Amino acid sequence: MPLDPFFRERLRAHRIYLLTQAWKGITARWSAPRGAATPPAEMTPAGSPAAEGVPPGSMPATPSPSPGPAPVPVGASTEAKTRRPPLTPRQRHRRAALNWDRTELRTVGLPGPDLETAEHRIPVPGHPEVRVRLYRPTHGTAPAPACLVMGGGAFRIGGIDYPTADAACRRRAEASGVVLVAVDYSLAPERRYPVQTEQVYAAWDWLHAHAGELGIDPGRIGVNGTSAGGCLAAALALMNRDRARHPVALQILEVPVTDLTGRWIDFRPTWALGIPAVLALREMLSVVRTYLGDRRLAQEPYASPMRAGDLSGLPPTLVLTAEYDPLRRDGAMYAAKLRAAGVDASATRYLGVTHDTPIFVGALPAARRWEDEVVGALRRL
Repeated sequence: MPLDPFFRERLRAHRIYLLTQAWKGITARWSAPRGAATPPAEMTPAGSPAAEGVPPGSMPATPSPSPGPAPVPVGASTEAKTRRPPLTPRQRHRRAALNWDRTELRTVGLPGPDLETAEHRIPVPGHPEVRVRLYRPTHGTAPAPACLVMGGGAFRIGGIDYPTADAACRRRAEASGVVLVAVDYSLAPERRYPVQTEQVYAAWDWLHAHAGELGIDPGRIGVNGTSAGGCLAAALALMNRDRARHPVALQILEVPVTDLTGRWIDFRPTWALGIPAVLALREMLSVVRTYLGDRRLAQEPYASPMRAGDLSGLPPTLVLTAEYDPLRRDGAMYAAKLRAAGVDASATRYLGVTHDTPIFVGALPAARRWEDEVVGALRRL
């Protein structure tokens, strides 16, 4: 199916972005002193919103806090005391991502309703604590069903405070009657794998341990993840099967990346969009390098759930993919492998749309249908 007209101008802008980033990388290598290491340009992932025809940083995300001001000697001037160090390229990228996300919610998104929310900080053995936010619908059963939610962002931008992410949790919680529990996992490269998987698992374990006091039914808890968050959600299901074996009622994976080795990346969508495969591959490798550090770790099943030798015993799964997304085979093949392992799994591919479709509920009919399907799955809890 042809690309939806909604994405045409976004695609043109992204082609310019990709070429600019590639040129910056080339010129940086040529201008660097011989033998010096040249850091990669800040990139967005293959299959991310930026790779699908919109500016970089379009995943629901929260930029990491900027470092505080450097120590100022006693007696220094007021101007020196208030001066802060310049932002790094990564911090500038995250700031731009947050600003872009605000604009997207205002122009093509849909605000969420006013709901009761509560935040908790959860200790993670051997790793930084993790923050979660509960969104409690105004109606529903007691005790209520719940779903742990992991947003996207290529592991390096992302979080629960981005406007589109917060609005989506509000809309989906209210429409489904399910308590959504959003996880603010750490970002790479400041924190690398397996920090994120351990944080998500700690949040999952905490949710079950405190279900009674939270008014949640421990037998009706699911997991939901988008893009990089889909990778973490799938890894969580495996970790839970291998460790605690808490009840998992449902797994919803939206445009997930399930194999960080790149084995199932599909470059036909990028070719159809007029984006050279080499540029999409460059972005994907940048994401993997940032998240894992050592690319050999991509062989581990908690990094790449597709690599698990045994996928049996996992929860019923719904996978949603987009036609113009290099990650579409990651999602489809993971659903197929789940089915082969005896898991109740299904996959839906939305035609004419791109990786970041769920954001555009205020302007794109396919995005509203997508959200309806997720809400319908949540209602089954």
